[in-house]
Parts: sequence; C-alpha cells; structure tokens
Amino acid sequence: MPSETDPTPASAPHPAVPPGLPLPPPPPPAPEVVESVEYHRLNIARGRRPRWWRPLLVALLGVALYLAMTLVLIVPLAFLAVFVPEIGAAFQGLAADPAMLDMNDPMTFTATMLSIILLLPALLIASRIVAGRGLGLLSSVDGRLRWGWMLRGLGIAVVVFVLGMAIQIALSAIAGQDIVVSEGDFQAWPMLLLVILLVPLQATTEEYVFRGFLMQAIGSWLRHPAFAILLPLPLFVFGHLYDVWGLLSVGAFALAAGWLTWRTGGLEAAIALHIVNNVGVFVLAALGLVDANSSGGGAIDLLASVVVLAASVAALEWAWRRSSLARIRTLRWPAAAPIRAPHPIQPPPPMQTPQA
Repeated sequence: MPSETDPTPASAPHPAVPPGLPLPPPPPPAPEVVESVEYHRLNIARGRRPRWWRPLLVALLGVALYLAMTLVLIVPLAFLAVFVPEIGAAFQGLAADPAMLDMNDPMTFTATMLSIILLLPALLIASRIVAGRGLGLLSSVDGRLRWGWMLRGLGIAVVVFVLGMAIQIALSAIAGQDIVVSEGDFQAWPMLLLVILLVPLQATTEEYVFRGFLMQAIGSWLRHPAFAILLPLPLFVFGHLYDVWGLLSVGAFALAAGWLTWRTGGLEAAIALHIVNNVGVFVLAALGLVDANSSGGGAIDLLASVVVLAASVAALEWAWRRSSLARIRTLRWPAAAPIRAPHPIQPPPPMQTPQA
C-alpha cells in the first residue's frame, strides 16, 4: 500500500468523470465583439455601457477643485496687494471692470494665464478620482500624446502663421498704415519670456478641456461627431471678452480645432494650431505690432483670420493624409459564451454474476 506521502499517479482517472469515459473537451475561447470608435466616443473604452453620469461628476469635481486652486492663487496676491501698489491697482481695476485687463502688464498677464492653466490639473485629478483615467485617452486614440505628429503640426502652423502675418503687415505698409498699432510702456523681454513659458500651457489646457473632455463627454451620450464638435463651441466662444467680430473669429477657430481633433483622432493638431496662434499674437503684441488688449477688430480682420486658419487646416489635413497614424481605436469586448450542455454521464455497465 502506498504511503500518504506518495504522489498521485499521473494515470489516475479524472475525479469528475467515471472510469472508462473520455475527459470532456476544453471549452472554446470566449467570443469577442470588435468595435471601432472615433475620438469623441473614447469614453466607452471603459465599458460598452458607460455611466451617463460619470462625465457630469468629473465636471462638478473639476470645477470644485479649480475654485479651490484659484483661491490658493488669489490669497497670496491679495496679501501682496497690500504692500505692492502695482498689484493693488491691478486688483482695483479688475474689480471695477473685468474686461479692462491690461495684457501688456507682466503681472496681469501671468495671473490671467495661471487662472486658465489651473483648469488642467483640476481636470486631471477629477478624472483620476471619478473615472480612474488620466490624460491618455483624452490625448488621442492611441492613449497618449503623439509628440512626433504634434511637432510636425507645430512646424506647419508656424509656417502658415508667419506667411499670413507677413502678407498682412506688408499690405498695411503698402496702404500707408502705421505698422506699430499699439502704444504704451512695453516690457518686451519680460513679456517674451512669459509668453514662451505660459502660453503653450494655456493653449494646451483649453484644448484638453474644450476639445478633449467636453467632446468625449458629449460623445458618450450622442454618437454623431457633429454634436461633439458644435455643442462645446458656445462655451469656448463666450469665455472670451471680445466684440462680435472677435467672437466670430474665436468661433471659427473652435470649429476648426474640433474638426481637426475628430479628423486626426487626437488633440495634437488642435494644440499645435492653438499654441502657434496665441504665442504669435502675444509675441507681436510684446513687440508693439498688434494690440494685445484688442477686443476683435472688424470684418477685414475676421477675413484675414479665417483665411490663415483655413490655410493651416488645409496644410494639416494634407500632412495627416500622408501619415500612418490611426484616427480610430479598436475595442474588443468579451461576448457571452453559449451555454454548453454538461458532459453526459453514462451509467456503469451491469455487474455480471460470477459462475460457480
């Protein structure tokens, strides 16, 4: 008799199957449902039936975090305003008329940029807490920011912007207009440094909020991309204190950025276009070539802005068609496997009575 420590023989019968019967075949692999989704529908990557309330909860928590962060930023500035007359004067002017921000002043410019940039960490923290995700799927269908494509987009946008501004300045000079359009006490080098450091973050933040989070939030409720592109547009437009011509220009930009985001499957092209536009305008303002405090302009300014914007979008579309990057994400969902009948259990053969 083998001892209790002996291993079980390899030829021992399966415990669930009577001796003499073959083992049941292994179950087939679970079937899959394959679904291809565009950028604005990436919220369903967490499940085929995303919770409809999750984007709302992310937004509410993000707003609360943003207000708390803004308060942390304002309290030290308010304390300094007691001792620094320039800061105190800026606070008084802002309280009297929020539309009268002097964007040529480094302090005002820094405070304005930081008040926008704080939206990004607030969104990231809220998304982590509520949805358990970061900026990956907000960046692109690849789940990351595609740096190569964004750098290519930056180069294209810079070329188009420089050509457009050169033509516009040349036409102004030919018409006999004064090229230096703004007057005041400029601090070019401090402003140029602040523009390079802060404006790319400000532009990136706005894209993650308005073309990233809002597009995907709406896309989780409404399937057609037109809703995801158009519905966030009023929030972006009326967040700018411009006249009607300026608001139309901002609306054209929001439409182009939303289309590029959907078309290319990520935020990279929109971020590049936004960075080049804002950095270019503020650099020219620091040099006195444009007015940073302008609220819009006129029909000619709107036409020039739309032409440059259309040329940028066309060039980015041309470059995108020659790239090999994806614009959709393939999701695989496990489907319910069919219920298999249990392995039949055959009765043992009848015992034969031994003969005497």
